Amino acid sequence: MKPSTKDKTEGKLHEVKGKIKEKVGKATNDPDVEVSGEAEKNAGKVQKWIGCAEKAVGE
Repeated sequence: MKPSTKDKTEGKLHEVKGKIKEKVGKATNDPDVEVSGEAEKNAGKVQKWIGCAEKAVGE
């Protein structure tokens, strides 16, 4: 698997996991889990963006 594809895939995975954590945190009224989920979601977006940039540059 190319690094750009791997970054995009892992980024999307982290983004989805973060969204789930964020919703669980809201549902259980646990701000720590909510913030952790939001951070993981944003990190996933960045990683996915890096994968797109690598592909655009041509690796």
